[in-house]
Amino acid sequence: MRCVELGQRHFRVLGGRHETHQQNEVRIMNADKIRHYGDALYEALLSRTPIDPITEQETDVSIEDAYQIQLRMIQRRIEAGETIVGKKIGVTSKVVQDMLKVDQPDFGQMTSAMVFNEGEAIRVADMIAPRAEAEVAFMLKRDLEGPGVTAADVLRATECVIPCFEIVDSRIKDWKIRIQDTVADNASCGVLTLGGLRKDPRHIDLALAGMVLEKNGEVISTSTGAAVQGSPVNAVAWLANTLGRLGIALKAGEVILSGSQSPLVPVVAGDSLTCSVGGLGGTSVRFV
Repeated sequence: MRCVELGQRHFRVLGGRHETHQQNEVRIMNADKIRHYGDALYEALLSRTPIDPITEQETDVSIEDAYQIQLRMIQRRIEAGETIVGKKIGVTSKVVQDMLKVDQPDFGQMTSAMVFNEGEAIRVADMIAPRAEAEVAFMLKRDLEGPGVTAADVLRATECVIPCFEIVDSRIKDWKIRIQDTVADNASCGVLTLGGLRKDPRHIDLALAGMVLEKNGEVISTSTGAAVQGSPVNAVAWLANTLGRLGIALKAGEVILSGSQSPLVPVVAGDSLTCSVGGLGGTSVRFV
C-alpha cells in the first residue's frame, strides 16, 4: 500500500482500485490507469518530453479522475525529496480561460523545487513550453479550511500579499489541453518568483489595485485585481472552500497564488519581464 498525505487528506491505492477515507465518492478510472498517467506526467517533467492529451487517450476522464492523477504526480515529486510549500489557483481570469478554452478554475500543489528567488535566472531549457503570468501571492499566518470561508476570513488569515510571477509549463503536447488535462498536470505548474513589497492585504484594495506587465521593456497588459473573480481575495476564498470539501486545508506558512491577472506570455532565453502592482511595488524575472 502506498499512502501520501496532502493537507489533511490521505489517499490510498489498494487492490487495483482507488479508495479514499471520504465516503460516497465514486472513481471511474481504476488505480492502474491513475498511476500510469501520473507517472507519465512525472516522467515528462523530468525528460521535458510532453505527452499526448489525456482527454484524447481517455475520452471519459472526469475532473475527479484528473485530480487523482495530479495527486500521483505530486506523490512522485514528494518521494524524490520535494515538499509542499503552497497551492495555486489556475485559469481564474476570463482572458486565460478563453486562451486555453476552459471554462472553470483549477488548483494545483506547489513544491519546494518550484520556488526561485527574485532576480535568479530561470533556464528555459529546463522546461517544455514556458509561459509567464503575473499575479498576487498570499502568505498565510493561519490555517484556512472550508467550506464557509469568506473574503474576510482570508484577510484575517493572511500575513502579507506579494507580487509574483508564475511560469507555467505544460507536460501536455502543444498546450492542447482541456480542463481535465491541466488538472491532471498539476494545474500546469512550472516555477514561481516572489518580489516587491510585502503588505497586509487589509491595507490595500486588491480588487482596484492596478497591475502593469512588461516584456523586454514593452507593456504587454494592464489590469486590476477585479479580473480575478472580482478580487484575488475572492479567489483564495474559492480555493479554501473547494479544497475544504475535499478535506484539505490551506496551511499557515503556505504561499497561495491567487490566479493570473495577465495573459499567458510565452518566453524564450533572453527575455525579461517586470510587473508592478499599485501599492505593492514590482517584481521581475529573467530567462536564460
